[in-house]
Amino acid sequence: MSRPLDGITVVSLEHAIAAPFCTRQLADLGARVIKVERPGSGDFARNYDHRTQGLASHFVWTNRSKESLALDLKQPEALAALKDLIAKADVLVQNLAPGAAGRMGLGYEALSAHHPGLIVCDISGYGNDGPYRDKKAYDLLVQSEAGFLSITGTPEEPCKAGNSIADIAAGMYAYTNILAALLQRAQTGRGSRIDVSMLEALGEWMGFPMYYAYEGQPAPRREGASHATIYPYGPFEAGDGKTVMLGLQNEREWKAFCEKVLLQPQLATDPRFDLNPKRSEHRIELKRIILEVFGQLSAEQVIARLEEAQIANAHVNTVGELWNHPQLKARDRFRTIGSPAGDLAALLPPGVNSSFEYRMDAVPAVGQHGEAILRELGRSDEQIASMRTAGTI
Repeated sequence: MSRPLDGITVVSLEHAIAAPFCTRQLADLGARVIKVERPGSGDFARNYDHRTQGLASHFVWTNRSKESLALDLKQPEALAALKDLIAKADVLVQNLAPGAAGRMGLGYEALSAHHPGLIVCDISGYGNDGPYRDKKAYDLLVQSEAGFLSITGTPEEPCKAGNSIADIAAGMYAYTNILAALLQRAQTGRGSRIDVSMLEALGEWMGFPMYYAYEGQPAPRREGASHATIYPYGPFEAGDGKTVMLGLQNEREWKAFCEKVLLQPQLATDPRFDLNPKRSEHRIELKRIILEVFGQLSAEQVIARLEEAQIANAHVNTVGELWNHPQLKARDRFRTIGSPAGDLAALLPPGVNSSFEYRMDAVPAVGQHGEAILRELGRSDEQIASMRTAGTI
């Protein structure tokens, strides 16, 4: 079956996470994504760790289904090859240092003059202008600037997210903006420039706490894994040492929780707990009562009671347990992909679509597709050999 982006070519000057995560989504939908890397070492994210059969976990996650072209863009011959490649492309994505693409003649203004249908997506920490334009922006730093750390963690200490949420947010907004630009180009025939910043992407995800603290009101408190304003809502330890996550949303559920989970129906009308604001105010007392009951049960017994009462609940799984999650297995959400280290398991993209199968091809080695791409651009075997000798590729 054909895929939505079959026939679309994306060239990406990318490294780290935000841009590679964006372009992998495009590749999932069938786009041909040509990843331009440094000769030899390639994308520096290849060496973040060696946890996935000797490959970097970040790199494997964000770079399947791509072709790798190694070019030393400081050399004129390499830059000329890149410009020839862009001339055949639909989309250029880049997350180089601010201004770097422009200095090489790869900015939107220069390229669109010759290729009016080209879509150029610039991904950066803070955007292409403003006082923070040239400020270095790593994921943790943007989490800090966006106020995310101020609402995440324990009352005593802020904590960052366990994954790269600022990069992920920017990558996803770049991806959706590119899809929108392709739809617009189909109507107008013209490309466009997209300017996505990590700060603005994560700022959008901070919408609830921003409005919660509107016009100087107190921000949501840091409550660890508990909810700042709803109680009980969060982790509770059972008698076998395992933790159960649960959440109540309304007074009907509170009554059922008291009757069928705690087996103490009188608590439903206790004046300390009969409304959510009171339960939140007296959460220390209520937590003590809950833990006394849960302490006599295993985690599975607690979950059985919660299920009977139709109270939302979840296991607190480890990352390792996610690989074997029964729901993901039942829905056949894993595939096998190739890589320089052999076959690897990979999770399908979210969204089951009845009209096509996602592309799930191999993770490339550095420069793996370089010679084939250069031949497509009209370079002879002698020229390619000369470029390789000079370290151009």
